[in-house]
Amino acid sequence: MNPPGRTRLKAVQALMLAAVLIGPAGALADELVIGVTPGALADSIEVAARAARQDGLDVRVVEFSDWTTPNLALASGDLDLNYFQHKAFLDNAVAETGYDLVSVGIGILPNIGLYSSRYQSFDALPDGARVGIASDPVNQGRGLLLLQQAGLITLTDGVASHGTLDDVVENPRELDFVEIEGPQLVRALDDVDLAQGYPAHYVNAGKPDIAGSALLYSGVEDTDFAIRFVSRKDNAQDPDIGRFIDIYQNDPAVRAEIHRAYAGNDALYSLPWEHREAATQPADQTGK
Repeated sequence: MNPPGRTRLKAVQALMLAAVLIGPAGALADELVIGVTPGALADSIEVAARAARQDGLDVRVVEFSDWTTPNLALASGDLDLNYFQHKAFLDNAVAETGYDLVSVGIGILPNIGLYSSRYQSFDALPDGARVGIASDPVNQGRGLLLLQQAGLITLTDGVASHGTLDDVVENPRELDFVEIEGPQLVRALDDVDLAQGYPAHYVNAGKPDIAGSALLYSGVEDTDFAIRFVSRKDNAQDPDIGRFIDIYQNDPAVRAEIHRAYAGNDALYSLPWEHREAATQPADQTGK
């Protein structure tokens, strides 16, 4: 692992990590390097980065095309912060890898939905319908809970967000589950009868009408699924990290960008840092 503190993201290593750099090629050694995934998260972070630069904080944003590499890059010291995962995903990643990563701030809470381009109701789904669901264990569990809420399946008693297909104990419609990597679910809608989906992904794909047409949405009050700002434990107290998070949560331009990313539909997301019960969560700085 690189020494604590700010590190310069080397071009060769960035290519090896399949990252796409945004911003000037000549990076300063004391810049704040933030990893994101494409779409609404990257767009809102970029707006916050511009505001931070105007305030004298040098920020560089790096996009990753998957949900594994941002934590690897953070743990290895190539990033100072990432912003793409919710608490349950972080907990699972830490348990699987042993990375010394912690949540240091709370971000937007995206909704998820169950979408179909072929059917207008769950009753219309045929027996044996193909259902696209996230392949990673945490987001798969969230999708399965929503399918259970829709009355399509029954899960093992007590299963929470970490449920998997092995926890499906009743499947009366004999649904055929197709596991798909989360970021690719938006492209799978036309290939399946029903799909777990993320509204912002559809908006980013130029399909805002689909974003607002889910057959069922998850509840927007579930703070555990809010996106987290995540750092290594050794730089969790860095004042520039706290400064950037404050800009993200309070700059009007960032808020406007978030609203735009969700097609101007505030039913598709919430801002949990505005609620007292969520405000204390970043302070514990644990990934557990």
